[in-house]
Amino acid sequence: MTAHTPADATGQTDRAQTDSARIDPTRPRIAWRALLRPGVLVPTLILLIALAWAIAPGLFTSVSPTAQVGTALQGPSAEHWFGTDATGRDMYARVVYGASQSITAAILAVLVGLVFGSIIGVTAGATGGRFDEALMRLVDVLLAIPTLLLSLSIVILLGFGTANAAIAVGVTSVAVFARLSRSQVVSVRASEFVEAAYGSGGTFFSVLWRHVLPNSLTPVIALAALQLGSAILQISTLGFLGYGAPPPTPEWGLLIAEGRNYVATAWWLTTLPGVVVAVVVIATNRLSQSINGGAR
Repeated sequence: MTAHTPADATGQTDRAQTDSARIDPTRPRIAWRALLRPGVLVPTLILLIALAWAIAPGLFTSVSPTAQVGTALQGPSAEHWFGTDATGRDMYARVVYGASQSITAAILAVLVGLVFGSIIGVTAGATGGRFDEALMRLVDVLLAIPTLLLSLSIVILLGFGTANAAIAVGVTSVAVFARLSRSQVVSVRASEFVEAAYGSGGTFFSVLWRHVLPNSLTPVIALAALQLGSAILQISTLGFLGYGAPPPTPEWGLLIAEGRNYVATAWWLTTLPGVVVAVVVIATNRLSQSINGGAR
């Protein structure tokens, strides 16, 4: 009979604990419980509803957003949940259809900032030297210009419209994505596994594609989720100022602007669309913070 030393017993115990941890069926349940927390579930449901409004608004209302369906300036009721505007159009239908303009434009803006900002940041971080310094000075110039002023200048140059407003908002976020992606690339380049890849005969582009990019763009994608709420707010601001979709096209910022002359007599024209914008933006920020916190 073989005797077991305390060291052997300790090793067997450690291996048993490791094996049990690998097959522990409660681990996925714990992850699912984390996803079902109110701080994650509620913002997710709000964003899903807003996205459903943008994709298929006809499923949520059968009323045309541009047709007169009732008496002008009717308050919220069972027939018209958000009341009617100064021409008798249903405000709930206009808010639902306005999600298509605002959310689609915000997604386009985030994509513009993500793509071009990542290209600039990755190029600067991967090449280094004077080229890196030149690109970062350009980024510093963009960061020095106030966001609203830069977006207004771009919209004036491109012309009014939702697509042009989205491009303008996207350009204002290029510098943020560029700075973050550059810092991540520089950090990953100094890692030992990247040096080992070069030592094994890897070329510049192969190491960049296989090792640097996959390990450096995750925080950039997380930033894109956070920027979505900011983009919705900026698109609505441009629409409020008259640089977005032209009337009578429903757009969240334009809806708030159209009701500002009736604040004293028809509060719902500005309050209810404003609440929708605020709730969607807060939900986006809250969800991105929850995801980032869970990732850490």
